[in-house]
Amino acid sequence: MAFVASLSHTSLQLSSSFYGEALSSSSSTLLPKAPLIFSTSSFSGKKSNRPNRLLVVAKRVSGLEEAIRIRRERELQTSTTATRRPPLRRGKVSQRLPVPDHILKPPYVGSSLLPELSSEHQIHDSDGVSRMRAACELAARVLDYAGTLIRPSVTTNEIDRAVHQMIIDAGAYPSPLGYGGFPKSVCTSVNECMCHGIPDSRQLQDGDIINIDVTVYLNGYHGDTSKTFLCGNVSDSMKRLVRVTEECLQKGIAVCKDGALFRKIGKRIRYVYNGG
Repeated sequence: MAFVASLSHTSLQLSSSFYGEALSSSSSTLLPKAPLIFSTSSFSGKKSNRPNRLLVVAKRVSGLEEAIRIRRERELQTSTTATRRPPLRRGKVSQRLPVPDHILKPPYVGSSLLPELSSEHQIHDSDGVSRMRAACELAARVLDYAGTLIRPSVTTNEIDRAVHQMIIDAGAYPSPLGYGGFPKSVCTSVNECMCHGIPDSRQLQDGDIINIDVTVYLNGYHGDTSKTFLCGNVSDSMKRLVRVTEECLQKGIAVCKDGALFRKIGKRIRYVYNGG
């Protein structure tokens, strides 16, 4: 038996089976709703004692999903075959580094529990804004320095030690250290590790990408920043990933202002990702 599907002004992804046999699936461009009509006919005209049964599963596809699917198909058609990288494996994590007693520590240090969010709005005076700016400027300097250490054969543990030393030399505390039990002074996320990676003995490889997340606690305020760096000869697809992500970040920041809605940030990022 075969089936005929009549589609009018709609977009559906269809999968079906007839007597346990899979039939082909199809999809079309998104359009407004309309009736979906199915009829069955015989391949050979032979009669069968079995009842005619046809199972059809339909799923509506959003315009964004359809656009992403088409874009990925085009990228696969135009891209060259790349060597598959081995999965990321955890190395040995060394002991946490000490912090001098005279350095002011955030209140969560010494506890494995995460601090509770404040239930009140925090309005900062000019002195608070000045301290906040100083903490952020220090974090940015440390991040830039960490970026200079990126090269094949360097371990993320070595990056952690260098970042830790620079922060305490500036009289600040490395915020990740001890936050909810986090054992290190910086977050290093390599390749498929999305965020908050723990520095360890693994050496960076040629072609890796690594996000370094630096946060410092200075004079009662946290300064937080991160950036993704390229290690050695990185593939074009990885370079594009980093470039588009950074562009989305900058466009999202440009939306931020007093009274701006959070959802506008997401809309701007989606617009940039879709090639806008």
